[in-house]
Amino acid sequence: MISHSETFNGTWPYKPRFSHAAGFKQHYVDEGEGEVIVCLHGEPTWGYLYRNMIGPLSKNYRVIVPDHMGFGKSETPSDREYTLKSHTENLNALVNDLELNSITLVMQDWGGPIGTAFTIRNPKKVSRLVYMNTLAGYGKRDKAATQIRDSEWFTWIGEGLKTGRTEAVLRNAGSTILSIMNRLGFSNTSVINETWVKAYSAPFPTYESSIGAYEFPIDVYLGRIADYVMEGINSLEDLTSKPAILLEGLEDKAIPPEIAIDDFKSLWPSSPVVELEGVGHFCQEDVPEVLVACIRQFIQANSVNPS
Repeated sequence: MISHSETFNGTWPYKPRFSHAAGFKQHYVDEGEGEVIVCLHGEPTWGYLYRNMIGPLSKNYRVIVPDHMGFGKSETPSDREYTLKSHTENLNALVNDLELNSITLVMQDWGGPIGTAFTIRNPKKVSRLVYMNTLAGYGKRDKAATQIRDSEWFTWIGEGLKTGRTEAVLRNAGSTILSIMNRLGFSNTSVINETWVKAYSAPFPTYESSIGAYEFPIDVYLGRIADYVMEGINSLEDLTSKPAILLEGLEDKAIPPEIAIDDFKSLWPSSPVVELEGVGHFCQEDVPEVLVACIRQFIQANSVNPS
């Protein structure tokens, strides 16, 4: 867990806030006023991934960016499960603690399955869905599951599970963070400097503190998310009735873009897909200003009555 006051040379200027509603100390950022946007990060990042989007979006909206359990400035308890179910329940606890409604969910990587699972179980709290280099998890399920396991990233995960390499790399994320992000599909190398590396490696100083970074991909590769995903299958209409958009970086090595687009269009056949040339898995690092513009336009085009 990163020091509460750490700003990484001013690149993370946001006031730290904490909730204990989920049974651990969860960090989040809460900036601006207006309609609520909740931004969810994935593997192996934290809220820092949204640092260049929080300021612009918070001029017109209330922007909340939580760190998942085991990431960023949130605690890494040793007695908890790091699963899709637990992360979704943690998000639910935070949303209830902050009394949030009419949420626009912005989701990348693991943020997609977490935000989707939350929406299916809390449809009245969510107004819009913004997917970015991720999957909802309810599209062409059997086909997508097989294709994801065959992706460059998950092939590496599977091969490494047999040799111990996956554990060695992911449970030492503090020193291997750049290698991990490169494998997932990192494009904008111009942003990499000493501060950047420190910011992304800081949550993982030890083997024990890296459990979140290890369990995320293992949960998918071993199929441990399947039962929890299927629990929501009868509520798909609550999901697909929401306005949705996919912003897709086409240089993604973790989730092949054709799979992400196919998954999204199978659920929202008439909803927009924005294909981003030269953009990788971490689209927030590559084109934050483009994402901000797309999110603003999407919200304005899909006005809702706050509940």
